[in-house]
Amino acid sequence: MRLRRWLAATTAIIAGAVLFAAAPAMAGPPLKVAVIEDMTGPLEAYAKQDVNGLKLGIEYATHGTGTVAGRKIALIEKDSQTKPDLGRSLLSEAYEDDGAEIAIGGTSSAVALAMLPVAQDEKKVFIVSAAVADSITGAKWNRYIFRVDRNSSQDAISNAVATGRPGLVVGTLAQDYAYGHDGVTAFKKALEPTGAKVVAEEYAPAAATDFTAPMQRLFDALNKQQGEKVIAVLWAGASPMGKLAALDPQRFGIRLGTGGNILPVLKAWNAIPSLEGMEGATYYYYGIPKNPVNDWLVAEHQKRFGAPPDFFTANGMAVGMALVTALERTKGATDADTLIKAMEGMAFDTPKGRMIFRAEDHQALQPMYAFRLHVDPKQPWAVPVLTRELTIADMKVPIENKR
Repeated sequence: MRLRRWLAATTAIIAGAVLFAAAPAMAGPPLKVAVIEDMTGPLEAYAKQDVNGLKLGIEYATHGTGTVAGRKIALIEKDSQTKPDLGRSLLSEAYEDDGAEIAIGGTSSAVALAMLPVAQDEKKVFIVSAAVADSITGAKWNRYIFRVDRNSSQDAISNAVATGRPGLVVGTLAQDYAYGHDGVTAFKKALEPTGAKVVAEEYAPAAATDFTAPMQRLFDALNKQQGEKVIAVLWAGASPMGKLAALDPQRFGIRLGTGGNILPVLKAWNAIPSLEGMEGATYYYYGIPKNPVNDWLVAEHQKRFGAPPDFFTANGMAVGMALVTALERTKGATDADTLIKAMEGMAFDTPKGRMIFRAEDHQALQPMYAFRLHVDPKQPWAVPVLTRELTIADMKVPIENKR
């Protein structure tokens, strides 16, 4: 009898211990991440791709759990409507009222720049996602800011490396705000060692629809020059290339040039025969990178959305993977000092391959892709055909901040 009781008690203790060991560790509170993007307005397409990509990146990096260090990542999504003042107030609201521990966002450079001081005041990490202006990690930067997307200098240097050569004469057309001015400044500097030169600059309102006057001034300036001539266009949002091509720069022996863009823009370019052979550099085109992350993104995006991933989808996925990598390194800690220490110099996988947060200014260093555009009406869009992958080592991206 005593033996049976002892065996029963022992069995119960062992069973309880096994059940306890098999039970998952108690989950921590949700890890709140604010996502503030321009979901309405001229950059709506960029923002929606970015957010979709962010969710895919978190899914991929957490193996489908959405959990890091026992905490479920909870996204708090807000629409800054391409309004700097609204972006600033929404970021304050996210940190102070919603309890966000980290924030992500900034589709427009103007909106992102308005939000940078908030992160500094709140002493919380803010990952700039899609905004490109150099001043974000330059003159307006603070230690709480990290940027995953390329900056204006990376755009400019990659396009300069892809297109610059002795005898090339360039006029530029850009939007009249931080993105455009920073981009042209960086492009001019990057062209200098190639032997090409910028001889004229024109800026137009971001919402401009009539480009006759600035283009005529560029025609006049370039017609005074000898050599190969191109008008380089730096434009975010709805592409003006169709309207620019309609002004027939070819009658003056002038070509148009610009960097890569999203698929709807490439579709519009496919109807412009004069863009055949256009040279430039792009951040991403789904058919270019060859790595397991991009393979997964292309397959999953096609399965879920019936289309390949686009320019900013890849960017958003890179943001999500950077976020998860950082939180894995901190074991879920989100205080700024711990995160900053973990993220400075941090390498992380993306659909483009490995990126690295540069310690000096927290700009993500990354490959870019030189291309030659192929226009074919039989295809759904114009295809940027890879001519050269530009590695991190190929691009000497300047450090613009005053740290």
